[in-house]
Amino acid sequence: MTSNCLFLSEFQESFRWISDVAVMEAFESGALDLSDFYFTGDDYRYRFEPEAKERFLDLVRERFNAGVRCKGRLLKWDSVIEEKATELGRYLVGKSRRLDFTDPVPTLSRMDGREFREKILSLSSSKAHRIGIGRSTLDYLRRNAQCEGSFRVYGKVRKRIRELA
Repeated sequence: MTSNCLFLSEFQESFRWISDVAVMEAFESGALDLSDFYFTGDDYRYRFEPEAKERFLDLVRERFNAGVRCKGRLLKWDSVIEEKATELGRYLVGKSRRLDFTDPVPTLSRMDGREFREKILSLSSSKAHRIGIGRSTLDYLRRNAQCEGSFRVYGKVRKRIRELA
């Protein structure tokens, strides 16, 4: 029984990073802030404000619905977890000798890294105009590139900036 609990614990830990990333993204993006929590004196816990809880759950859902390559197919993480749970169940009842929680390997990439921020900040208005980036978009990008938090960049704009020499 103890070894089964260890497998279940390993299974849970294999996917904890998904929630951890959602928490980091929530605070970096400003979707959550300390003001979204309140302290309950009776049981000494912090609780979410209801609206903040919904915003956070939306981020967690988005993270679990992200696509990943697994066994040659494009799956969502929730489908991967379901397949891995089935694999664990087959292993525990002796129907399989193979148990692998290392595949697929998550790839975490940020679109707002240091180099990308430097490209944005060095981009002149005339060059931005030539590659099809409008003035308001450039202002948005510059403002966010100067801040510490994460920010999103529309795919076409990101591609145009990355292709700059």
